[in-house]
Amino acid sequence: MTPPRAATRVSSPARAVVSSVEGRLLPVLALSLLMLLAWTGLLAAQQEKIIKSHGFSEFGDLKYPEGFAHFDYVNPDAPKGGELSYAAQGTFDSLNPFSRQGRAAARSGDQYESLLTPSYDEPGTYYGLLAESLEYPESQDWVIFNLRPEAKFSDGTPVTAEDVVFSHELLLDQGLKSYADAVRKRIPKAEALGPHRVKFYFSPDYPRRAMISQVGGTPVFSKAWFMADPEHRRLDKSRMVPGIGSGPYVLESYDTNRRVIYRRNPDYWGDHLNVNVGRNNFDTIRIEYFSDSIAALEAFKAGEITFRRENNSKSWASAYDFPAISNGWVVRRELEDGNVPSNAGFVMNLDRPQFQDIRVREAVQLAYNFEWTNESLQYGLFRHRSSFWQNSPLEAKGLPEGREREVLDALGDKLDPAILTSEPVMAHESRAERPNDRKNLRAAMKLLDDAGWAVGQDGIRRNASGEVLKIEFLSADPVMDRLVMPFAENLRTMGIDASYNRIDDAQFTLRRRERDFDMIYAAYPSSLEPSTGLYQLYGEEAASYSVFNPSGVHGPDIEALIDNIVQAKTREDLEANARALDRVLRSKRFMVPTWYLGKYWVAFWDMYEYPDLPPYALGFEDLWWINTDKAAKLKSSGALR
Repeated sequence: MTPPRAATRVSSPARAVVSSVEGRLLPVLALSLLMLLAWTGLLAAQQEKIIKSHGFSEFGDLKYPEGFAHFDYVNPDAPKGGELSYAAQGTFDSLNPFSRQGRAAARSGDQYESLLTPSYDEPGTYYGLLAESLEYPESQDWVIFNLRPEAKFSDGTPVTAEDVVFSHELLLDQGLKSYADAVRKRIPKAEALGPHRVKFYFSPDYPRRAMISQVGGTPVFSKAWFMADPEHRRLDKSRMVPGIGSGPYVLESYDTNRRVIYRRNPDYWGDHLNVNVGRNNFDTIRIEYFSDSIAALEAFKAGEITFRRENNSKSWASAYDFPAISNGWVVRRELEDGNVPSNAGFVMNLDRPQFQDIRVREAVQLAYNFEWTNESLQYGLFRHRSSFWQNSPLEAKGLPEGREREVLDALGDKLDPAILTSEPVMAHESRAERPNDRKNLRAAMKLLDDAGWAVGQDGIRRNASGEVLKIEFLSADPVMDRLVMPFAENLRTMGIDASYNRIDDAQFTLRRRERDFDMIYAAYPSSLEPSTGLYQLYGEEAASYSVFNPSGVHGPDIEALIDNIVQAKTREDLEANARALDRVLRSKRFMVPTWYLGKYWVAFWDMYEYPDLPPYALGFEDLWWINTDKAAKLKSSGALR
């Protein structure tokens, strides 16, 4: 056995020498260590590539190179001039589109520009607008935007980095809660590095996807305008005084609840930009307000408005036989729409106790007869939607397999295991001969019985506590009357106390915003590159208040899949997780899916022309133009004043 080592003893003089040496060496060693760490950090920073670009794409390369002349989908020689006029329905009592109160006038937010602008032929791709370039590391921990020095607000004052920072902070302080709460955590800081250079920092606790495009899409306000009267010029208050933006159009005049007119700013700073070539072609844009779509159509027939985007199948099929059509003065077009169809349907408010049981929700779905509605009321023009990403690579189909199956397996006990062994929930089929499909209604009533809603002697369903099963449909649109009534009647046939209540626009906006309804017709937007916006649509934290989530749907399975989508590094991973989310959302049955078209229905007086349209935008407000010869001919013939 080795004996223990004797302790080394140092004499006092020797200890003094050692202490003296240590006293000199320790600071030197500490300094050397700090220098080494700094050098290591510098090397790491140098090794991380800094990307500088004229645009940004979430995945893949940009289609348009630096210095491109114009987008492919514009007519670079489109003439400027004339007026675009179309209808809006309802009322407005504000010119502030970001207010938490009231209803803003149409296009009131278009005067504000952002740092980047989207491309209409590349999903998830953006090019410089107020910013001429952007810089970011491969990690995307931050982004710097270099503003165009020539950018100016409509009052002639320059757009600066301070305005960008102010706008970001104002939206957090006075903007919608669902937006502010989500963004504040992900983007903790913005700072002006100079008059035309602004930097955004991203939180290390959140994935990077869509961070750059989100800040790049922030509307930019004039700090000087807001600060001149901060009490009355709040972002969260309704006001009839428009703010100052930098966009191509400014407010010309308005008549509350009747019309609003915008004129092209002759001093607009950005006319020469490649992203604006061939765009913003009308001298004025006039929007007339009507109480309903029937009145708006009559105004179109009379030439009071000259462009109409139709959304009523009955009108499209039967109302376009007026003299101006016969004379060739008005033309109709069906133009392809390459966007993901709107996720529209009858949305159930999951905060309501009657919708807590999924069997009740499935029964409500079965009461809707799409086939009869489409054939009898909509002239057979629509198709039935099932998916939240209908007709796209993100739509779930068949049994889950491959990467999608791996994604779902990883959810563990967060996931209903039946999803793994079942095809995705599809919109049910009904017989088109009559509004009430008896087979579906029998199945629905069995579900209600199983859920504890028994039918009483009066034919009304009640639960064990004696509470009546009630459902109120809420709407502000007269067009919905004929579509909701048969649905409500089927629910009454099943013993549900169903009613339909059409209210005015202001009440509807308030009640929808406060989620004070049982069911409404609403839509959840979708894109081909979903990202952080999903938290406002389906996320758990914002579910109780988000105006973008009318049902309030959420869950740990949904949350985990949103996280995966936001963290996706490849398109393959994005699409697999989106398909999984589609499958999960459909299984929740919080919406009765209705119809989709996949086309634009447009009619216009024959003086408008358009280029070869891009797949993801109709662009009638910014890509179309007026043929002055055709316009003059219509006026000389007396067709238009």
